[in-house]
Amino acid sequence: MTVPPRHVPPRSRWSRIAARLLPVTALVLGAVLAGPAPAANAAVTLTKVSNFGSNPGALNMYVYKPASLPANAPVVIALHGCTQSAQVYADNSGLPELADRDKFVLVLAETTSLNNLTKCFNWFQAGDNRRDQGEALSIRQMAGHAVSAYGGDSKRVYITGLSAGGAMTSVMLATYPDVFSAGAVVAGLPYNCTKNSSPYLCMNPGLDLGPDEWAQRVRDAYPSYQGPWPRAAIWYGDRDTTVVPRNATELRDQWTALHGLSQTPTRTSSIGPNATQHDEYVASDGTVAVEVNKVPGISHGTPVDPGTGAEQCGSTGAPYFLDSICSSYWITKFFGLGG
Repeated sequence: MTVPPRHVPPRSRWSRIAARLLPVTALVLGAVLAGPAPAANAAVTLTKVSNFGSNPGALNMYVYKPASLPANAPVVIALHGCTQSAQVYADNSGLPELADRDKFVLVLAETTSLNNLTKCFNWFQAGDNRRDQGEALSIRQMAGHAVSAYGGDSKRVYITGLSAGGAMTSVMLATYPDVFSAGAVVAGLPYNCTKNSSPYLCMNPGLDLGPDEWAQRVRDAYPSYQGPWPRAAIWYGDRDTTVVPRNATELRDQWTALHGLSQTPTRTSSIGPNATQHDEYVASDGTVAVEVNKVPGISHGTPVDPGTGAEQCGSTGAPYFLDSICSSYWITKFFGLGG
């Protein structure tokens, strides 16, 4: 096992690429065993944006913009999982349909095999998971461009992602709490788990730390920041053996501690057609600062519920989109965009 370097000194593009090809094989082992992913049906028309900033992380930016978008529309950034693409995530996550319905700008960030052999966002790499560096800065620049180019509301910028994209969502909430009002981590990991552990051990069996230590790792990402902290939604399958459920617990600890809340939920209920366990952690002003959603009977992937019902969305047309509950519907509702 090769552990990625914690600090990435300046170096050539090719040496940077070589360093990124080594880790996180375990995160996509399921895809390797299942064989190559089927070609995506390009059902959703995306617009590629080239000049959104200096783009030090060498990412691609795609936009889905609903017709008749109102002024000061919300912006949602979406980050795909390993082996996926922006197009695959758009076609299967259900987010474009919700963008049409709830009138928000959808930005899909995309990494490539030049950045990471298995097209994972480099959430574990010190050169990419720090403020104003690498992939984190590229995604921040996408958010800023979406606000300026499409008349978005800078106070309503949100982010979500699956697996490595979920872990990168944690990175963005930690490094840019002044940009993102809320985020949703799907099958992801707490921020800076790899500070003194390998990405493999973070994924499985997971790292068990106290809430205060997890919270401090986020504070250290932007030491001068005084708050408020973004709200956080956490989604996971109870049968996930790739990024094990312990990571959801540690994520809960990290974000409830940042918000000064107990790790015991304020209220618990069931949502969706499959009785997903929905735990809410409510702040003193009555807002849900953190929520945890335990999806029964699924492994590693984005929960979707194909259909035309009000709470349905998504497709199972590609690997890692699992028929269960429309997580994108509930995530956008958590952001305050639906209903």
